[in-house]
Amino acid sequence: MRNLNEDNITRAVIAMHAQAKDARVQALMTSLVQHLHAFAREVELTEEEWFKGIQFLTDVGHITTEVRQEFILLSDTLGLSMLVTALNNKKPQGCTEATVFGPFHVEGSPQVPLGGDVANGAEGEPCYVRGSIVGTDGQPVPHAELQVWQADAAGNYDVQYARENGEHEHRARATLNADAHGDFHFKTIRAEAYPIPHDGPVGKMLEALGRHPWRPAHLHFMISAPGFERLITHVFRNGDRYLDSDAVFGVRSSLIADWIEHPPGATPDGGTSAVPFYTLDFRFVLNPVAAPTAARATATPRKVSA
Repeated sequence: MRNLNEDNITRAVIAMHAQAKDARVQALMTSLVQHLHAFAREVELTEEEWFKGIQFLTDVGHITTEVRQEFILLSDTLGLSMLVTALNNKKPQGCTEATVFGPFHVEGSPQVPLGGDVANGAEGEPCYVRGSIVGTDGQPVPHAELQVWQADAAGNYDVQYARENGEHEHRARATLNADAHGDFHFKTIRAEAYPIPHDGPVGKMLEALGRHPWRPAHLHFMISAPGFERLITHVFRNGDRYLDSDAVFGVRSSLIADWIEHPPGATPDGGTSAVPFYTLDFRFVLNPVAAPTAARATATPRKVSA
C-alpha cells in the first residue's frame, strides 16, 4: 500500500476490510468509505473544509450530555433520523405511522394511573387526552403500556431545566397503561410549538443554511404491548404554523389531530376548570408481530462487533 493517490486510495481502504469478522460490519464500512470518498471527490473538499468538519463534529461531541444528545439533533435536522425510521417501520395500511424518537426521551418515567396528571406542575394550558389502542383487526389491545412526554408552554422539556440537588423532577412525562378495553385517558398541558436547542453547533449549522429550528406542537407517544411492534410516534396539533417546515422532518398527515378548545366549566374527568381547557382524542393502531418462521425460530442470533 505504497504510492496511494486520489484514484486508488478508496480501493486500498476497502481491501483492508476483507478480514472483518462480521459481514454486516464489513458491508456498512465499505459503503460508508465509498460514499465519503465520493463526496470528497465530488465537492473537491479542501483541507480547510475538512478540518472545519472535524471541528464541527468535535463540538457536537463536547456539548452532548446525558440530557442533551446533540448527535441525535444533528441526525434529526439532516433528515437521517426520519429516513431510518421510514426504512425500519414499513407497516400495513391503516397502522399508525411512526416518526422520529427525538433526543428528550427518558427511561424510568413515573408510573401514573389512568386519569392522572402527567403535567405534574409543568406550565401550560390544561388539556385532557383520551384515546384507544387497537390492532389491525380493530380489536382492543388491553393493558398496553404508554410512555408520553412533551415540552411545556415555554418550549422546554423537563430535562432542560437545571437540576436541584442533583435530582431530576419529571414533568410532562409519564408511563401509564391502557385498561382492559385498550382505552386510556390522562390530564396534561396543551402542546406548543418550540425550537430545538439551537445554541450549539447544530444551531450554527441551521443558521448557516438559512433554516429555522422550530418544531410544530406535538405530544410524544411510545406504545408497547405483547404480540405487537413497539410504536414510537407523535401526535401533532392541527393548524400549527410549522407543520410544513418541521426542523426534523417528522410530520405525517395521519398524525395530525385537533386540540379542541372548551370554555371554563365541567372537565372530562368530572371536575371543573376555571380557565379554558383543551381535549385531544386519538386512536392508535398497532402492527402485530409476524409469527417467526421455522428458520427464524432456530437461527442463532448474529453478534455484531465493530
